[in-house]
Amino acid sequence: MRSTGIRRTVAAVGVSALALTACGGNTDDSASGKTRITVNCMPPKSAKVDRGFFEEDVAAFEKQNPDIDVVAHDAFPCQDPKTFDAKLAGGQMEDVFYTYFTDARHVVEINQAADLTPYVKELKSYGTIQQQLRDIYTVDGKIYGIPRTGYSMGLIYNRALFEKAGLDPDRPPTTWAEVRTAARKIAGLGGGTVGYADYSAQNQGGWHFTAELYSQGGDVVSPDGRKATVDTPEGRAVLQTLHDMRWTDDSMGSKQLLVINDAQQLMGSGKLGMYLAAPDNIPILVKEKGAAYEDIAIAPMPGGRATLVGGDGYMVGKKASPAQIRAGLKWLDHMFLTPGDGFLGDYARAKRHDAPVGLPEPRLFTGAADAKDQQVKKANANVPVGNYQPFLDGSASLDMKIEPPHAQQIYSVLDGVVSAVLTKEDADIDRLLKDASGKIDGILARG
Repeated sequence: MRSTGIRRTVAAVGVSALALTACGGNTDDSASGKTRITVNCMPPKSAKVDRGFFEEDVAAFEKQNPDIDVVAHDAFPCQDPKTFDAKLAGGQMEDVFYTYFTDARHVVEINQAADLTPYVKELKSYGTIQQQLRDIYTVDGKIYGIPRTGYSMGLIYNRALFEKAGLDPDRPPTTWAEVRTAARKIAGLGGGTVGYADYSAQNQGGWHFTAELYSQGGDVVSPDGRKATVDTPEGRAVLQTLHDMRWTDDSMGSKQLLVINDAQQLMGSGKLGMYLAAPDNIPILVKEKGAAYEDIAIAPMPGGRATLVGGDGYMVGKKASPAQIRAGLKWLDHMFLTPGDGFLGDYARAKRHDAPVGLPEPRLFTGAADAKDQQVKKANANVPVGNYQPFLDGSASLDMKIEPPHAQQIYSVLDGVVSAVLTKEDADIDRLLKDASGKIDGILARG
């Protein structure tokens, strides 16, 4: 799952926009002398600043490349898992299309991705991208996509509530036992304050269970992807901790079946001590939910073993012509893969429009490209970067693990497990894990 969707969430600020006509198709329009590509994941009109940035960058690209016509389609979220396969199968997907990391192999297996291997040498930035991210879009030695962003999960916490509860905000919890202790103290403040919140609906409970299982050193499926591995001591430890925090400590509040927006609302209102999320939640908490940057911090995933990482990138449709593939790669270089510039990297522009700069996002680049990107980011930082240092320091020693295969189907199964534990005090953890394991085995067997 993607943590939020659009990377920057900012206040509505008027920006002049270039009108882009939305139309689909897989024709390169070579008769006009131009190569035409359709692309997706343009921010919606409601996200005025991001929309303006995107349109400005497309206009600049077309000016630099007068032989390429870019037709952008907006979407939020950038990908709807319910319609993704149908669009691919029906030939309705854009030429250059957004994907989650977990989509890469699937799109290749259903024969809907162009092989980019002969063309990536023309992509100036490709060799500077982190190898582990490139590997996600490499299947059987062939390159089928280009990573754009990454995220890793950690523990977002409220520094002000930590202080009120007598906890040191500069020393956040690093183990689940410490999370439990801190949550109990924060909940003890009363007034409807919740120590720790977790999701348990809309597949988000299964997503978080996976992250928590990784943090304990466990996994959801076996290395060969054929068998469930949730019915394990690590899986029981995750559920027992949630059960005890919910029912023994009463530190998770009485309202359950929460999703991401519920946790964000609680944190933004100053009524939540901690929840698991990626750093891109922080600007949402401030811009939309009423929190202050000074109060919001993030620590590494508790447990010290591993953290869930995800992200996104772009692939090119199977029917794209060589000219469209080349044009698409040029567009990706311009928009997303130029250090310190482009839609995601123009930190000076972001700062001018009050967008957050300096959040602890995983590094996309290596070497000199990374050094330049970090230099420009540091020069334009406008958030309290010290609040994120524990996350940066602690995450460096964790294993980075991507989501399991058939993630959404598996998350749906695990949702029921987490929701049962959080809504039924007498939930049978062993039975829940055994039943979930059988269901996941069935999902994996169907391929």
